[in-house]
Amino acid sequence: MRNFNINNLVRENIKTLKPYSSARDEYDKWSSDMVFLDANENPFENGVNRYPDPQQIVVKTKLSEIKNIPIENMLLGNGSDEVLDLIFRVFCEPNNDNIMTLPPTYGMYEVLAQTNAIEVQKIQLDQSFQPRVQNILDAANPFTKLLFLCSPNNPTANSFEAKIVEQLLHNFNGIVVIDEAYIDFSNAESWLSRLDEFPNLIVTQTLSKAYGMAGIRLGICYASVGIISMLNRIKPPYNVNELSQQKAFERLRNESEISQEIQGILEQRDLLSNQLETIDFIEKVYVSDANFILAKVDDANKRYQQLIKKGIVVRNRTTQPLCKDCLRFTVGTITENERLINTIKDIQTWERKYSL
Repeated sequence: MRNFNINNLVRENIKTLKPYSSARDEYDKWSSDMVFLDANENPFENGVNRYPDPQQIVVKTKLSEIKNIPIENMLLGNGSDEVLDLIFRVFCEPNNDNIMTLPPTYGMYEVLAQTNAIEVQKIQLDQSFQPRVQNILDAANPFTKLLFLCSPNNPTANSFEAKIVEQLLHNFNGIVVIDEAYIDFSNAESWLSRLDEFPNLIVTQTLSKAYGMAGIRLGICYASVGIISMLNRIKPPYNVNELSQQKAFERLRNESEISQEIQGILEQRDLLSNQLETIDFIEKVYVSDANFILAKVDDANKRYQQLIKKGIVVRNRTTQPLCKDCLRFTVGTITENERLINTIKDIQTWERKYSL
């Protein structure tokens, strides 16, 4: 984006805000022979009696090795939802600004907007589930601060074309947030590789999906030093707890195990897609770049309830734009996927037998 100036987008009160300085911000030189009497902590050691590192340096350093991104370009949050909320609060003036989402997409963008009293402009994806660039640019106004691109997209599972995203990065007069929660399951290149090219780009990722750590709630924001600096001004001082930091670091060290799990999910995704395509009442199985599959059925409400009765919970997306009668299937273990397919085939066999 040409002539980008972050100060033109940041809320005025954030520009002048003096961030809270915790005890660990003021002195973070840990040593076994130091006596820490600065943070009003319980002195009896139990592994979690001390406050966690407010900047999560150990985890960020490991992420830096893996992603080849300097730690100065990172912010960690209590899940991606906290990261997204911080972005809203830095850039969007309540009851004044607006943001753009591209339905069907992740529902928390709208929830966070409503929580922060921000108007939402919805520009529906085209029939191929791709952004409509001109519609987006035409609808934007001087108060449009954020554009959310979920790629690979949830619930459609497809990635947005690079040339389309590039057009938006060059021409949208605000912050473009690319949510890459599912990027590890895609052949598309992460936009992290082009972070330096676009000062208005924020990329969010998570440890919840490919890294299998949804339970610790750890999201990652990658952006320019200027954007990260602004987000750090309002970040709660100890937003990522000690146990989450420890578990994240432990998991990030097992890159080979993570790679094997991702490969297993991809193999099962292909197998599951192929099996779903053989079912009479499944009309279309969409191509997936994620760890889930979107499929159009004859009657989503009916099929959802049939699976529930058989003890299988999938996601009914029929109320979402462009997703009428669509079900979303997460790729499970080999055993779980076999149970799903066998159950669906049993339903098909019963209906074939008793159909009029």
